[in-house]
Amino acid sequence: MRVVSLVPSLTEAVARTLPGALVGATDWCTHPADLDVTRIGGTKNPALDRVLALAPDLVIANEEENRAVDLDALRAAGLAMLVTEVRSIPQAFAELDRVLQACGACGRPRWLKEAEAAWEALPAPDGRRTAVVPVWRRPWMVLGRDTFAGDVLARLGVDHLYAGHPDRYPRVPLDELRAAAPDLVVLPDEPYRFTADDGPEAFPGLPCALVSGRHLTWYGPSLSEAPRVLSEALRAARR
Repeated sequence: MRVVSLVPSLTEAVARTLPGALVGATDWCTHPADLDVTRIGGTKNPALDRVLALAPDLVIANEEENRAVDLDALRAAGLAMLVTEVRSIPQAFAELDRVLQACGACGRPRWLKEAEAAWEALPAPDGRRTAVVPVWRRPWMVLGRDTFAGDVLARLGVDHLYAGHPDRYPRVPLDELRAAAPDLVVLPDEPYRFTADDGPEAFPGLPCALVSGRHLTWYGPSLSEAPRVLSEALRAARR
């Protein structure tokens, strides 16, 4: 099986489970760190000619991370495609099973079982807090309805205030975000790289949780660490 992945989290999942199956991945596929495959561009602008030149048996993609026009072009060129949809933790596990089986895995890998067990063992939150969750600035964009990251946070006791917005990633002016008066602001380090010096200053007087974007938005081996890593970051913002 020759596989090209257009999704960083799926790249990590396949590389961890089926070493050698991947022949191509995006420039944003940073895990595992020693992955040695042909790079085919970004998730939003893959070099389709490079993908075709690799002659993959399967291309794995995601309906949110990748553009429909690129996926349609690869299908039209005759490539087999598997496109995931992930909006919740349970859906993530189901889609990972589907991807790994399609790539030739025999049974569930240990890391996937451990990740599912970590989320099943998650204790009930000791109270709930509200949040706004920016994912970009210039312009400011936040988590909206029906997102995987929103489901992750909800399971950790954090309800983001734009979960009912018509858009999945709405643009919201900064003064409106401040006026929403959340209990905290959750600032991931991707897709926009919020840091201690870039983000919290926009929300004076509000506690800010700097969190790992890989643990908040990736669905792959990082899922086994995500409950602990994210819980620690959210607790730190409460002090």
